[in-house]
Amino acid sequence: MYFAALLARTEDGWEASDTELDDVETLSDLTELAREASDDDTVIVFIEQEDAWFGIVRIEGEEDPRVYVSDGAAAARSSYGEILTREILGDDLDDIVDELESLDLDGTEDGEPLDGDTDDDEETSVAAEAVPAAPVGDRLILADLGMSPADLLALESDALAEIADALGAAEVLEAVR
Repeated sequence: MYFAALLARTEDGWEASDTELDDVETLSDLTELAREASDDDTVIVFIEQEDAWFGIVRIEGEEDPRVYVSDGAAAARSSYGEILTREILGDDLDDIVDELESLDLDGTEDGEPLDGDTDDDEETSVAAEAVPAAPVGDRLILADLGMSPADLLALESDALAEIADALGAAEVLEAVR
């Protein structure tokens, strides 16, 4: 289960809205969704999967999005998290996945049956194994907005509430939740 919220900084302060990710298949889709919410202002997209991981995407005007994920390996095992980790690790992740796939390790070398794995499952599994089980991305993503890299790295449960509090957007976010 995912929760996604969009925080847009406007002249009147932060505005929050929950966000449907049904039509999001790429980071470009997510960036477009954020830019529709606020043209030139700072927009923070927050995605959380049941306390397993969270991701932050920061969009400012036409600049490239900045991305941070709390647990790269956990995120890479989910569709939305994979979008973010692929953006962060880029070609390096593709190279690692290609290298691991070329080894053709399907579990049968240990005498284990394949039990109906699909190519998509195998690719997601290989991608998740290639991503570190640690924070990945831009740790300075919220530094100028009141959350230091150390504070960001220390977040565990209910990260969205702590981020919103640091940004001064706790009340507007709570209204959306």
